[in-house]
Amino acid sequence: MSTARGGRLDRVPAPMLFLTAGISQYIGAALAVGLYTVIPATSVAWARGAVGALVLLVLVRPWRLRWTRRQLAQTGLFGVVLLGMNILFYVAIDHLPLGAAVAIEFAGPVAVAAIGGRTARHRIAVALAAAGVLAISLVGLDWSVQGATAELALGLAAALGAGVLWAGYMVIGGRIVQRRSGVASLAMGLTMASLLYAPLLAADAVTELTWPIGLVVVLVGLLSTALPYTLDQITLKRLGTATFALLNALLPVSAAVIGVIALRQIPTWGEVAGTLAVSAAVWISAPRKRPGLQRAAGE
Repeated sequence: MSTARGGRLDRVPAPMLFLTAGISQYIGAALAVGLYTVIPATSVAWARGAVGALVLLVLVRPWRLRWTRRQLAQTGLFGVVLLGMNILFYVAIDHLPLGAAVAIEFAGPVAVAAIGGRTARHRIAVALAAAGVLAISLVGLDWSVQGATAELALGLAAALGAGVLWAGYMVIGGRIVQRRSGVASLAMGLTMASLLYAPLLAADAVTELTWPIGLVVVLVGLLSTALPYTLDQITLKRLGTATFALLNALLPVSAAVIGVIALRQIPTWGEVAGTLAVSAAVWISAPRKRPGLQRAAGE
């Protein structure tokens, strides 16, 4: 990103940029769901990661940095965990409403924050997150529809798995940003992971590629990875802790709203209650220091 462009964005309020990044991610996810009729969810997730990696390589040019073998190994693990999280999340939204999947996935970051603190605030956050996940899983989803049990169970397992990998992503990413550029590591890690996953997932994406489908794939990569992460690096250092906590807590609700608008997914009262509980848990469990590399590139 050029200095002039960065200067223009610096004049935009940081909360607006943060919410733009979050909304961009979920619009990208909604577009991705539209591809599932022709490309498997796992291959769509791989294509999203590959496009995002390519764009970030051009913007960041991580090859200009000096990388040790240890740094490359850690960065590669970071990318594998990140893209694995994306894959599981895309499987989840193939079987669950977008808002429900995002809310369940947010349990991962809440758990990480709770492990780092033993105060009453953290225990309340864990209780709220658990209650939210249970409300969505047991009350919000309709298990009575014939043939829905396996579909919903797979979606729940994928969303919870994505949350676990998100927790791992936060731990590894937190260590990386203490030592070197988080954006350069993101670009390098996504590139390495895209190449590693390619033999398993690229074929289904490439064989179905036409100009219209290719354009949507590129949009998904730009909206879900390249744009939000570029905006994050401009905004996160400018946000105070309270603002960051509040905005992060709004993301599950934002995903549910986009699910209603873009996918016509009307949430049940159980989903609404669960999403609000998880959002409250995210806000309560937010760290009391300025955020670093926090957003899930995949969401």
